[in-house]
Amino acid sequence: MARLRTGDPAPDFTLEGTEGSFTLSEHRGELVVLLFYPGDDTTVCTKQFCSYRDAQDEVSSLGAVMVGISTQGMESKQAFKAKYGLTTPLLADPGGKVTRTYGIYASPLKIAKRNVFIVDEQGRIAYHHGNFMSLTFDSVGDIKAALEQVRAQASV
Repeated sequence: MARLRTGDPAPDFTLEGTEGSFTLSEHRGELVVLLFYPGDDTTVCTKQFCSYRDAQDEVSSLGAVMVGISTQGMESKQAFKAKYGLTTPLLADPGGKVTRTYGIYASPLKIAKRNVFIVDEQGRIAYHHGNFMSLTFDSVGDIKAALEQVRAQASV
């Protein structure tokens, strides 16, 4: 699939997650932050999701739905969440169908490349940021700044 661009409709999906089933289109009218990540219980991903856990008050004040998505199954997601007391809902994309649709599937490794998409209230891609090599991640501050940018553009 061609890479998604800002303004494109966000491909809808339904995935099982640590908080139950999640369907993107059910969140129309809300900003949704999709956090694609390579793997549960890996070094950088653990740092990423523990940083969100540790900044839970700030995450709660973002005014957006935030979910993590990787290609591991539900058993892996539940174990990762329990091991570290994670607070961000994690969605399972085994086989990488959603990850492929969003154009960020790393074929040889069968994982998602670390990327952040913000879907606006109308269901369009309003923001996208990829982390080359997946060695860094977007902090809560980065996500907050991106959401502020999306809100500012929507009010123009």
